[in-house]
Amino acid sequence: MPDHPDLPDLPGDDAGSGLPPELEQVLRRLTGGAGLDPQMVQALKDMGVDRVDPAMLEMMAGQVQAMFTGAAGDTGEPFNATLATDTARKVVAAEGDTLVPDAARRQVDQAVQVAELWLDQVTAFEAPGISTHAWSRAEWVEATMPTWRDLVGPVAEGVGRAVGDAMRAQIAELGEGGIPEGMLPEGLLPPGVDPAAMLGQMEPVMARMSGSMFGLQVGQAVGALASETVSGTEVGLPLVADRSVALLPANVEAFAEGLGVDLDQVRLYLAVREAARVRLFAHVPWIGPQLLTAVRDYARDITIDTDRIESALQSVDPSDATALQSALQDQLFRPEPSPSQRAALSRLETYLALVEGWVDVVAERATRDHLPQAASLAEAIRRRRATGGPAEKVFSGLVGLELRPRRLRDAANLWAALEAARGQEGRDAAWGHPDVAPTAADLDDPLGYVERVGTSEDSALDSALDQILREGEQ
Repeated sequence: MPDHPDLPDLPGDDAGSGLPPELEQVLRRLTGGAGLDPQMVQALKDMGVDRVDPAMLEMMAGQVQAMFTGAAGDTGEPFNATLATDTARKVVAAEGDTLVPDAARRQVDQAVQVAELWLDQVTAFEAPGISTHAWSRAEWVEATMPTWRDLVGPVAEGVGRAVGDAMRAQIAELGEGGIPEGMLPEGLLPPGVDPAAMLGQMEPVMARMSGSMFGLQVGQAVGALASETVSGTEVGLPLVADRSVALLPANVEAFAEGLGVDLDQVRLYLAVREAARVRLFAHVPWIGPQLLTAVRDYARDITIDTDRIESALQSVDPSDATALQSALQDQLFRPEPSPSQRAALSRLETYLALVEGWVDVVAERATRDHLPQAASLAEAIRRRRATGGPAEKVFSGLVGLELRPRRLRDAANLWAALEAARGQEGRDAAWGHPDVAPTAADLDDPLGYVERVGTSEDSALDSALDQILREGEQ
């Protein structure tokens, strides 16, 4: 009785191939159930496949299946987002991620309700009325992965092109001589098959491997971020599509450790910051897309270091996505940004600073009369950002840029000065249109910006009065 009754026996070999049944099953499916070539079977045995640990063998079989069936790359996506999500979930599971208890969910709901009441008093933007979430780390991964896919897609496409270019260069170097003797196990290729032609046929497989490799890298990075971020949009980007206020209770507790501040105060303070950011993204429809566009514009013009990729292809097993990913980790990008990247980076830093500076000012106004240790918590947030924050490591590895609001203090001073001169209505009105919002130059001269805004408003009022008077005289 065969081990796998759903598969036909090898012709002329009632005892089977001698390969592990998991691998044999995959290989037979790939050949439509036909018998395995004895030379290929012997070559695999010579490579020690029949002695591989069963757990490792199962993973290998899955990789072979994905590579050759196109499961990892024929969807039109620049990288394997399913693999990225699965990898991120495994990362957070290894950190001990669990479902959020009902008690913790109620605590988050109550904190957000209080935060919204406080914010109503200090900003002209109303609460969008979207639901509140208390997420596990895995739930945050699921909710934000669609945005990550859009953000890092241009980089994945560049890596895929670079892998293909590097492989074609290696094939071209083989010339008519083909693969040098001893490079592949004897008998692995059927008689009469040109090795260079076989490598050419492997190009789509390598493209899928590139998608898998980048999917692994995205998953590991997003999983690491999920283990640290305290809320849905702490990174300063609108990662959560439904504009809901989301906190991660496990990470909030971890952030509170060592601060010497009551956990309830920490939760309330972080809820205020997250709710303020969500209000801003909801009522200023242009700022979220501008932030995401700046990241994508930067990523789209990234220069991939093809020399390093070619070297990596020569030194690792191309069928092992994990090995390829490790070889390329933190070595994909050439450091010198292009002019268009510098422009995108300037926009990104300015918008991030304006968003986080506004959140700092609004959170301070909302909490100073309610939370005794609000100042200490604000300082803890500043220290967290100064050391890089959870998002910076992720973006450095995936997009090659530092996601840090460098002009944050200048932006906070600008919003505070505008509020002092025009009130909170005037402060928030500056978000009305990207053409009138503060620029990088305005961050250099906040008081000058406030004065220009006032002059512009006064001129507009004078023009309106003049028009009314002229119409009355007619």
